Amino acid sequence: MLEAMLPFAVSICILSLAQAGVVGLPAAREIALLRRLRSGWWALAPAASVVGFVFGVRVLSGLADGLTYLALVAVPLLAAIALGWLMRGARPLFALFALALFALAWADRGGLAGEASGLLLDALSCVALGVIAVAVTPARLVKLAIVAMAAVDTWLVVTNLLAAPNNTLNGLAPVAHLPQLQRVVFGSAVMGYGDLFIAGLLGALLAAQLGRQRRAVLIAAGLALALDLLFFVVNQLPATVPIALTLVVLEFAAWRSRGRAADAAKV
Repeated sequence: MLEAMLPFAVSICILSLAQAGVVGLPAAREIALLRRLRSGWWALAPAASVVGFVFGVRVLSGLADGLTYLALVAVPLLAAIALGWLMRGARPLFALFALALFALAWADRGGLAGEASGLLLDALSCVALGVIAVAVTPARLVKLAIVAMAAVDTWLVVTNLLAAPNNTLNGLAPVAHLPQLQRVVFGSAVMGYGDLFIAGLLGALLAAQLGRQRRAVLIAAGLALALDLLFFVVNQLPATVPIALTLVVLEFAAWRSRGRAADAAKV
């Protein structure tokens, strides 16, 4: 087993690049079964899930354990759905790859290969969740949901309300040394699952526009790596912020483009 002894700087950069990579994975999919569930209320879910987790863990002693085992079941299943259907280049046969990733994450738990497998499972599951969320939520409200989630995450980090619940969740291990899929870890760095989910959400929102989706990957990577420099002075950062800023940059660019087109039409 190759032990995870990477320096923090290398580890967090890899996680940041993986987060940006998630933006480029979702495919544009019509999910007919979910049409009846389409509602603007789903836009509340991303921010509400962060707040609910933080205060829920403080009040309900068993919530963190429940989330640990929910992730153990749901993450591989969602990853298989992404591989077989909801990601770019998906093929039904590829869904079996999720089993191989789970087996490696279990066999090499604590090693770099096992952590990389767990990271891939978490990332792919967030691709599936992102596509599903976009399928049931109006696009304009998805944009607001991304910004709201980053704003809430920033507030919780700045007020130091997120650290204790995160430590509780990250410290839990399922029975039989099963992989800890409730957290996103590589080397000596850890991200929250929501940090990958917001990337999947943005990627699914842009999936019908391949050019914008690819630009978003590059912008998100640059912003995330730039934000990582702040780890020289702080111990915790809201990793949702680079994804929200990526959306803001893209929206500003689109607004300027429409303005230029309107000006040209007047000439």
